[in-house]
Amino acid sequence: MRRQTATSGINPAGSSRAMRLDPLSLPVSFPAHDTRADGGLRQIELHRERVVLHRAVHGMRMAINVRVSDFLGVGLRGIDDAQMLALVHRDPSLTIPLCVSSDSEEIAAAWRMWSDIFALPQLPEDKASEPAQRRRRHNAIRARRPKFLVRRRGGDLLNPANAHRGEREIIARD
Repeated sequence: MRRQTATSGINPAGSSRAMRLDPLSLPVSFPAHDTRADGGLRQIELHRERVVLHRAVHGMRMAINVRVSDFLGVGLRGIDDAQMLALVHRDPSLTIPLCVSSDSEEIAAAWRMWSDIFALPQLPEDKASEPAQRRRRHNAIRARRPKFLVRRRGGDLLNPANAHRGEREIIARD
């Protein structure tokens, strides 16, 4: 039985090193941990302009394509005795892990590099963990007609009444 790590899914056999993606070797494809996906894994394709997430939920396979510009930034999070860099999205299920290390200098260098490559801001730990406020939805059905008016027949707009402006009325007499 293989071990699963919390951030990068299944490590290769005999590998004890933490997850590190090289930002200079994009595009890259790797498995990541996903609690809602079948098998607990999702496959991530990371490109300079977009991220594609492949996963199956209840037997239904899906691919989610997200532009890199839709992410909030590159965030730093503390996990146990190490730190993790992640590509942070407004939806926490779309957040992508990039690097896990206990070396603070390595994390700082990788943080700057990922931020420069994606042209996204560096989010400190407190900003990366707080969820964004929900967008206020406008009432979509407010402008619709009530049900009883939908059943009624509207006016005959195809044959409007003839209106002659600026003319005198013609009266036919016998």
